[in-house]
Formats: sequence, C-alpha cells, structure tokens
Amino acid sequence: MRRVGPALAVAGLLVAVLSACGGPAGAEEGGNTVTLRVGATGWQREKALLEFAHLDDTPYQVKWSLFQGGDKQLEALRAGALDVASSSEIPPVFAAADGRPNFKVVAVQRGTTLNQEVVAPKGSGITSMARLKGKKVGYVKNTTAHYFLYELLKRAGLGWDDITAAPLEPDKALAALNGGSIDAFAGYGNSVIAAHQQDARTVGSAKNILSGNFLWTASDETLGSATEREALADLLARLDRAYAYVRAGREETFAKTLATATHQPVKQALEDFRAGEKQRRTELRTVTAQATASQQKVADAFGDLGALKQPLKVSAFWSDRLNTPLRKALSS
Repeated sequence: MRRVGPALAVAGLLVAVLSACGGPAGAEEGGNTVTLRVGATGWQREKALLEFAHLDDTPYQVKWSLFQGGDKQLEALRAGALDVASSSEIPPVFAAADGRPNFKVVAVQRGTTLNQEVVAPKGSGITSMARLKGKKVGYVKNTTAHYFLYELLKRAGLGWDDITAAPLEPDKALAALNGGSIDAFAGYGNSVIAAHQQDARTVGSAKNILSGNFLWTASDETLGSATEREALADLLARLDRAYAYVRAGREETFAKTLATATHQPVKQALEDFRAGEKQRRTELRTVTAQATASQQKVADAFGDLGALKQPLKVSAFWSDRLNTPLRKALSS
C-alpha cells in the first residue's frame, strides 16, 4: 500500500490555512492548491523518479523547469522565476556574492560525485592534470566544475594562471572539445557521459574532492509560507522514498528511463546508477552545522582564487526552518 501520510498532512494544512484566511493567498491557485516552481539540471530526473515510484500524486502542483546548470537555477530563483532550486554547493555562493540573497538553503541531498571530471579528447597527448600547463581548458563557470578544476590544478602543482581558462556552457564545451578549440574540459553529468561516448579520456576526477552535498534552496517568499514549506518538505521526502524504491530491486527497470535521458546503452546506464549509489547513497537530510561548514570551505576556496570580491559567510543564507516538517515527512 502506498504511503499517503505526508500528502494528507499537506492537504489538511492547506484546508486549515484557507479556512483561516477566508480565501486564496500567496502561491495558492484555484482557491486550494499550492504551486511549487522547481528547477532541474540536465534532464528532469526528479520528475521521472517520482513518476517511476508512483509518488507524483501530490496534493499540490509542481511545475518543473529544465536548466543546463545549477547556476542558471539560482539566477532564476533570484529573479523570482523559480521557488525552489537544486544545485551543488557552488551556485548559491555566487548567487549570494552581492550580499543581498533573497533565498535560503533549506535541505541537503547526499549523492554521488562520479561523472564529475576533467576530460581530454580522443588522441590527445594530455594524460594528467600536470600536462594542462599552458593549455586551454573549458569549464562551466560558478559550478562544481569551476571548483574541482581549481582544486585538481592545485594538487598537480599548478595554479589557475597556468592554464587558459575558458568558461563555456556544457553543450558548447563539448563542441569545442571535439572541434579542437579547447584542449580539455571540466564538466559533469550528461556532458561527461557524452564526452566518454566519443572516447574522451579522464585526466582528473572530482570524486574525492567534492563533498557529495547537493543543496535544495528556496526563495525567502516560499520559505515564509507555512503551506509552501509543508509542500516542499513533502516533495523532498517523496524524492527520498523514490530513490529507495529504485534501490529495492528496481534498478534495471529504472535504467531504461536513465538510458533514454542520457542517450546511453541501458547496460551502461545501469552500471552508472549502481556505481553512484554504491559510492554514496542518495538521501535527503536536514540542515546541519557540518553541511554549512562544508559549503564555507568551498566559498573560502573561491575567495583564494579571487573569484569572490569579498569574504562570504555562508551561514547567512542557510536556514533550519524546514528541518521540523522535513524530519516529520521523512519519518512518515
């Protein structure tokens, strides 16, 4: 039997708020429905997961929007075009760099750091990070790729100035890599998968550099609404259960969905999914001091790089306001 506890709780809260207010308010539409505008990167993995696990029957509306990176999601969130964004630790740092963030990080999703790499094209003589000295390297600015490229260079005894860094969107970077206008590319997800399908070589991996913390960020307006907080907590708990549903012996079936989205053979999609879950199981967690400190380390690194104009205290845009409803939803 499908669990409906969190959904009924959200529905009940919506009715209570509407009764108290005497009518629609805030993001409520049609008199009784909250709508969450939620971002996704690369492809709508979260939406597909909920549908696969039969958990998409939410008592609120979810409007998914697709972006090439978490940085674009944060831009949309700041502009009021999204209510909720999902990203690595890096995009919120740059979105808050002007000192006037209108959002808060409200939850952490632990996940795999595989397929986050620096790659060189087939036939390249670049076989290690040290050989990038004097080379032109594409990277996705203000994302994990920006961060791990910097860290991998440091570990190889190189600095940012030892390469010609070329900020590029993933699709343009792949074209540039294949066309020979860049010597290597720091990317993630589908872009790295696509590069390997064209026989690109890994010259540096971020699997042991990145924390595995992926952040869920909500606008201050969304966080200020009790009904929207409950809806968001329910949505995140559903995602947590959806991953557990796939892991419970359904990886091979879900791999077909993955393969269609990533243009991989089903066997490869299955291997990638299993490898990722083995490295670090995907789980939703509440905000903690340790997670905040992890992002502070990232912000400090970008300060050392000179990418931030002034020091940034990340705790200013973290909030534990979702912790109680999320903890309740996760335990239902």
